[in-house]
Amino acid sequence: MGRIMKKVLFVCVENACRSQIAQGYARQLGKGILEAYSAGSRPSCAVNPSAIKVMQEDGVDLSVYKPKGFNELPVKNFDYSITLGCQDSCPLVPAQEHIQWQIEDPKGRDLDFFRFVRANIKDQVQKLIRRILAGEGLKITKGDNNEQAF
Repeated sequence: MGRIMKKVLFVCVENACRSQIAQGYARQLGKGILEAYSAGSRPSCAVNPSAIKVMQEDGVDLSVYKPKGFNELPVKNFDYSITLGCQDSCPLVPAQEHIQWQIEDPKGRDLDFFRFVRANIKDQVQKLIRRILAGEGLKITKGDNNEQAF
């Protein structure tokens, strides 16, 4: 019997940096575990080029991603809605659980700061995946066929 993937929505104001990075990692690291989406309360016209660059450095291609608003999402109910530092600027989206990650917006900062934010988001996505796997009673140790390597 196959695993039911958890629907997760990553939210930030412009859907141009943090939420796109989180969605990219969730799709890469959470294959078969997470069905990842992202949106913004005031979407930008394009994904931030620095976000694309630092994610390419880690093997994740955001160049095909596009910022979007909530009305453009193909799914309306989520298992997890995760905001990335937008507090009251982001609306409450229907979800079983709402999580807030306090991650500073890298917009306008240098590439090293983008890399710092990227590492922070990657760590948070890995923790979310470990939490989901632990809730399903799966081991997260090397050599187990059910594991994701984190």
